Amino acid sequence: MTQMIRKWVQRAGGLCAGMIAATTLGACGFTPMYATPGVSAGLSSIDVEAPQGRVGFLLRQALDDDLGHDKLAAPQWRMEMTIDQTRDPRGLTFEDVAERYVLGITVSYKLIDAATGKVAHTGKVSSQVSYDAADAPYAGIAARQDSQQRAATDAAQKIQIDLAAWMLTKHAKQ
Repeated sequence: MTQMIRKWVQRAGGLCAGMIAATTLGACGFTPMYATPGVSAGLSSIDVEAPQGRVGFLLRQALDDDLGHDKLAAPQWRMEMTIDQTRDPRGLTFEDVAERYVLGITVSYKLIDAATGKVAHTGKVSSQVSYDAADAPYAGIAARQDSQQRAATDAAQKIQIDLAAWMLTKHAKQ
């Protein structure tokens, strides 16, 4: 019985600590970046134009999700991108066959004001992921496709952070 009471006290203490922390953060004026007026609306009004290919498609899909793209609203911004990919062998065997590969993507992008057509912001992000080379053909294809998905998701998150920071400073200047 005392063990049960001890667990209850620990849980209640944790709950109280969480409530105190939430109250303290609210009182200090902390505002999440996405709560700033105009930032989240600005991110969701970006129309992403992806280059051809699987990685371009995956990157556009991840950006639409990360930016909360509103397909029903008229876009205020248009994003154009170029993607450079590298695939480097690593871990060579005695027969000079790669056991692992590193997939690298570099995304250069321009954010263009839809009303004026002027470039408002440019950026460049890179992402590298590795994957095992498999003896079975299907396993090798699946590993490479998974690495493309991971690289595109990572690049999309970096672009989202850069755009949110840019929009935050843009709104702070106004």
